Amino acid sequence: MSHLTWTEAAHLETPTIVAAFTGWNDAGDAASLSVRHLIAVTGATKIGIVEPDEFYDFQSTRPQVRMNGGTRVVVWPSIEIYAASTPAGDLLLLLGVEPQLRWQTLCREFTELAISLRVPLAITMGALLADVPHTRPTNVISSSTDPELMKQFALSQPVYEGPTGIVGVLNNAFGQCGIPSISLWAAVPSYVSGTASPKAALALLNRFSAICPRPLLLDGLQKASHDYERDVTCAVNEDDDLIDYVRRLEHLADHGDLELSEPSANVDSPEVAEEFVSEVEKFLRDQNG
Repeated sequence: MSHLTWTEAAHLETPTIVAAFTGWNDAGDAASLSVRHLIAVTGATKIGIVEPDEFYDFQSTRPQVRMNGGTRVVVWPSIEIYAASTPAGDLLLLLGVEPQLRWQTLCREFTELAISLRVPLAITMGALLADVPHTRPTNVISSSTDPELMKQFALSQPVYEGPTGIVGVLNNAFGQCGIPSISLWAAVPSYVSGTASPKAALALLNRFSAICPRPLLLDGLQKASHDYERDVTCAVNEDDDLIDYVRRLEHLADHGDLELSEPSANVDSPEVAEEFVSEVEKFLRDQNG
């Protein structure tokens, strides 16, 4: 029994899959923001959803009540499926909340869909918290288990062992059924963990464009990235200890001493003084009105 509900027919030819999930795999909302931007700039059409009942614990991820033209509606957590046709090739975009239940069933349905559409490549987007400065280019860890992809795009081989998120399970499922996949992870400064990071989203899309060349309108995201860096710098400058902390990170980054490896979830994120994080995030909330 399929748990995918289609609202529109998909007319796609060998589409590349791009997937992101909010939650554990999405520090600074960077992964989900990158796919949302892809949906917007490619004019993607929503063609289906994953029915939520089988995959979500609604006490953990609660539905939302909203008003729609004077009528109360319940919005359930789910995964939405979008299709886009571009001059450089078709895309199948998956975006939603990381589920709590039946991951193997969900991944099996996605791989069966990918096989039926003759998908040549799947790319998952993720973001992790790390000891990195916001003033330097965002590190994007790019990995694959496919030897040809590793050679073609200078990808690393995954070495992470430990708890994983849905993107790790999904990448493994694609590999087991013979669909090459690439995992992209952007590093988000741990001292702005609760703030959306357009800079990390932009870095993910730039790396995606290097792998799947296609014209993408990134001007709006570039401006948001510039504003993000400026606002975080203003917040950091309010605290002398935080200034010193960021300078140490800048020194490590400039001398190539920052060590990052691909995780499959945000586990054991670097410990940053809570007052640092709360001060920065309060400042940014105030800046945003």
